[in-house]
Amino acid sequence: MNFKRKLLILFLTLFILPLNTLALSKYLVPGGENLGINIQSNGILVVGFYDTKNSKSNLEVGDMIVSINDTPVTSINDMLKLINTNDDTLNLKIGYKRKNVLKTTNMILKKEDDGVFKTGLYVKDSVTGIGTLTYIDPETNKYGALGHSITDSKSNVKFEVKDGKIFKSDVVSIDKSRDGEPGEKNAKFYIDDTYGTIEKNEETGIYGTYSDDYNSNNLVEVGNIEDIKLGKAIIKTTLDNNKVEDFNIEILSIDKDSDTKNILFKITDEKLLTKTGGIVKGMSGSPIIQNNKIIGAVTHTVISDNTRGYGISIIKMLESME
Repeated sequence: MNFKRKLLILFLTLFILPLNTLALSKYLVPGGENLGINIQSNGILVVGFYDTKNSKSNLEVGDMIVSINDTPVTSINDMLKLINTNDDTLNLKIGYKRKNVLKTTNMILKKEDDGVFKTGLYVKDSVTGIGTLTYIDPETNKYGALGHSITDSKSNVKFEVKDGKIFKSDVVSIDKSRDGEPGEKNAKFYIDDTYGTIEKNEETGIYGTYSDDYNSNNLVEVGNIEDIKLGKAIIKTTLDNNKVEDFNIEILSIDKDSDTKNILFKITDEKLLTKTGGIVKGMSGSPIIQNNKIIGAVTHTVISDNTRGYGISIIKMLESME
């Protein structure tokens, strides 16, 4: 009987351990390259409203429309096809997500004086922008970038990925950060020169499969959060075209318990400060290297002092990628 109990405990242990253990990569190819980013949303995001005489609904900014009359919709074209009719009145059953809770509402549309149905909704089904590549895992060709999620600027709702891609993008100029206002990288897009797919949009970054060429021998050891020390480090980022350069920073504090703001740092590199005035939009995802280990990625600026910013632990990103 005791032998059977021991066998049962052993089998339970064998089945349980793999579910709670992540085999994280020990070496990564560090990034720093500028990326063009395009995500097609898995739904239609409500971003605003306009006045119309004949349309009313209970929808709010941030709601994600996922069906009309029980027919799934994932794009604005899907929506237009369903309301493109010769009828004078439409009674629509709208399925939507609000804070990840599925709901329904009715919308009655009547043609306006110009013979067109107007929903009264400003909607969005895709987003395009720039960011910075953080790393590539040479064992799987998976990558991580940004260090934070892609959200709609008005509603702060995270885009659910239907599909997406990263592509070539060159930095052509930089608007400097001034007086607590973050600047930004301005870039030229080469949207057909694809680097890879976007498969996940998480709080810790975007993730997918990298399909372009890269130097798989350019490896840097992964640093755990316990390896991070106060003091000197570097970030790798792009200020001109797609040339990756190293810039000096100083790590000021470490927060092991934060979900995304594990590293507080200050830019000390005069060249970077002269060019950007501090952290700018588009720098998110720039890898942080200390003692020849990749320890994190730039995620946010401190609004009151753009020379200071936050970084996420690289372990957090690797866990999300898995």
